[in-house]
Amino acid sequence: MSLISELRQQVTRRYFFAAGSHVLGTAALGALAKDGLAASAHQFVGRTHVAPKARHVIYLHMVGGPPQMDMYDYKPVMQQWYDKDLPESVRMGQRLTTMTSGQARFPIAPSKYRFERCGQSGMWVCELLPWMKKMVDDVAFVRSMQTDAINHEPAISFIQTGNQITGRPCLGAWASYGLGSLNEDLPTFVVMVAKPSNTEQVQAISARLWSSGYLPGEHAGVSFRTAGDPILYINDPPGTPREVRRTTLDGLRALNELTYRKLGDPQTHTRIQQYELAFRMQASVPELADLSSEPASTYALYGDDAGSPGTFANTALLARRLVERGVRFVQIYHNNWDTHSNVAGRLPDQCRDVDQACYGLIQDLKQRGLLDSTLVIWGGEFGRTVYSQGGLSPQNYGRDHHPRCFTMWMAGGGTKAGTIYGETDEFSYNVVKDPVPIRDFHATVLHLLGFDHERFTFKHQGLDQRLTGVLPTRIVSELLA
Repeated sequence: MSLISELRQQVTRRYFFAAGSHVLGTAALGALAKDGLAASAHQFVGRTHVAPKARHVIYLHMVGGPPQMDMYDYKPVMQQWYDKDLPESVRMGQRLTTMTSGQARFPIAPSKYRFERCGQSGMWVCELLPWMKKMVDDVAFVRSMQTDAINHEPAISFIQTGNQITGRPCLGAWASYGLGSLNEDLPTFVVMVAKPSNTEQVQAISARLWSSGYLPGEHAGVSFRTAGDPILYINDPPGTPREVRRTTLDGLRALNELTYRKLGDPQTHTRIQQYELAFRMQASVPELADLSSEPASTYALYGDDAGSPGTFANTALLARRLVERGVRFVQIYHNNWDTHSNVAGRLPDQCRDVDQACYGLIQDLKQRGLLDSTLVIWGGEFGRTVYSQGGLSPQNYGRDHHPRCFTMWMAGGGTKAGTIYGETDEFSYNVVKDPVPIRDFHATVLHLLGFDHERFTFKHQGLDQRLTGVLPTRIVSELLA
């Protein structure tokens, strides 16, 4: 069977309308090809449902699940519970991971770190976060986040896409679909994976987390490398003049447009757009990645690591430069927060990696007049258990995954600075006030971007699909300025 015949069998309906006698179908398909599916790909651009507060998002995802009771959820009563078993009245039969389900006991491990009440808000902050102590009144804390997932892959997928099953559009893809581009020379949605200074137990993450799912492919995140050239083959091959590259791409575009007119495959349209974007990025990305123009005050703000490619501080600085240039959504992943053991040996490194860099990012955005229009999000996919996994001593312990409560924070972009929202019990195990499930978090972020989560949809498999799903969902208005 020839390739064309095989393609015709796979797209029988489209081919029927394109090659048959149905003139109206042919005309409609031709109009669609002429527009390049731009209307369907960007149907929400410029059509926000409410006035947007945020035009950009920088999402700092701590892969593995930071231990909330060692950082933000201060529980001094637990000192009296050291090495006592977690009461069943608190656990209430919650399912456990296979890593602790076989333990004979669940001994309480109080945080070994000192806490201090900070700022006008009075937020309790761990001693490992001295820079956060200076800016608690710039951020809104949510101490009552909840998720349905207890293992990493479904949990990260859930908080990024609203579903534990991979293959759905992530939050960044939805933002790209709804808001469109502010700079045609850079991607609308950029992803960077920072390398932690401690690599004791990194989690596997993949491009599935920043895919466009059932949205048009152009809304997928573009991954920037954090060492070497940000994009592979960003430079023309030796001996290839710029004009030759342009002529080559023009020829490829003409061939792809012929294929698109014949088959109407949206992926062909995506390929055309991505080739053109790649060509434009050859000029824009090297300038973006060149930090030589940054003054010494920048490195004093973000920390010396900001000059070292691949570090979290370096990616945070690049995130500011991306937002400055009109990129809508920047996603940064920082790994190694999966502290099943050796909290004392790993958590100080993790906090040191991100603490000053987060402070620098918020202050940098603020002094440049960008914080009001940029929503910064920090958090993991779930929390950690108050009971110890493995050995327990006053100096060290481990913590297992915990979905019932964890802490996140947001800054800028229309959030209410200095807010402390939600409460957990004395064990940091159950939410006792103002729970925030993932779908409510997503609805709130979409609201800040100007979208009604119930009307912000995309038709797929006969349904109006949406990020927040079908369960009852609310915008957390208490977090809004």
